[in-house]
Amino acid sequence: MDGNKDEAQRCIDFAVQALAEGKIEKAEKFLLKAEKLFPTENAKKLLAQVKSTSGSGSNGKSRSAAASDEKDSGPRKRVNSDSRSNAPDYTNDQLEAVRKIKRCKDYYDVLGVSKTATDSEIKKAYKKLALQLHPDKNKAPGSVEAFKALGNAAGVLTDAEKRKNYDLYGSNESHNGHGNHGGGHHRHGQSYEQQFPPDISAEELFNMFFSGGIPQQNVFMRQQRRRHQAREERDGNNSSALINLLPILLLIGLSMMSSFFISDPMYSLTPSHKYSVKRETNALKIPYYVKDNFYSEYQGSVARLEESVEEDFVNHLKHSCSRERNYRDSMLAKARTFGDRDLYRKAQNINTPSCENLQKYLIT
Repeated sequence: MDGNKDEAQRCIDFAVQALAEGKIEKAEKFLLKAEKLFPTENAKKLLAQVKSTSGSGSNGKSRSAAASDEKDSGPRKRVNSDSRSNAPDYTNDQLEAVRKIKRCKDYYDVLGVSKTATDSEIKKAYKKLALQLHPDKNKAPGSVEAFKALGNAAGVLTDAEKRKNYDLYGSNESHNGHGNHGGGHHRHGQSYEQQFPPDISAEELFNMFFSGGIPQQNVFMRQQRRRHQAREERDGNNSSALINLLPILLLIGLSMMSSFFISDPMYSLTPSHKYSVKRETNALKIPYYVKDNFYSEYQGSVARLEESVEEDFVNHLKHSCSRERNYRDSMLAKARTFGDRDLYRKAQNINTPSCENLQKYLIT
């Protein structure tokens, strides 16, 4: 629909030019086409003027003859004056420059450079296009959005880390602009964040390229704000780390204390040097291992012991199954995020043997 609107405006521009030249039939043709593409009040008014002008000159003459006779007459001059008052304050070249940006599919296309373009080539291309698209000079519809798109493209492609992420992952990764910029592009001892702060506007980016830098007051305020945020995050992280460590330290202490009072378990689900004698439970036929002196030392109920073995074994399968499913789900989510079909297929084919084994024992 926006494409029809732009094309309709273009037809109106041609009609205005035709009216200025006294070509009434041509003007009427373009205005009728504009009305079909996207009806506007401006087109209706101009069309009414054209019809009234052509009607007044049709007394025994063709429209072209009437238009010719009215070349120096009062009514034609009024039409010419009205049409000039409705003429757009931008050129067709300016409108086409905006449309070209809208048709671009990636940042390289926006700046008109290749993917192997150097940093200086990208900045040179930006300067050239920014002069054409700056809203103060280009009044064509959509010039503000086109100028912002140009600034975004230059901001990403002039930073080494952002450009690398953009080449790897496309717009989702690079548009966000998050991540570590520590290894990014440097100029005159400044990091990218010092040259292009994350909250810099397209207008400030334009001023930086053409005026030699962002106003120092803005840079100072941004740096102060980032330092304050970093300090708060660091203090919060230290407190969180200590709180997170407390349960672990408590568990370690309890484990060390319990080791003095708790004797070795009677069985193990995995063989070892200490648990070398293999047995099977009577119900589910689950293998487990006991010590050499099991038959002489153990005085309790073997049936209850085997119930504990089966319960431990099933719980172990449940935990393993949960880990396998979480891993597969995380890989599927990652594939969806980056739109990687190969990774998505691989994630779907990830085996979950513990889940399959658990299902077998639950059915049993």
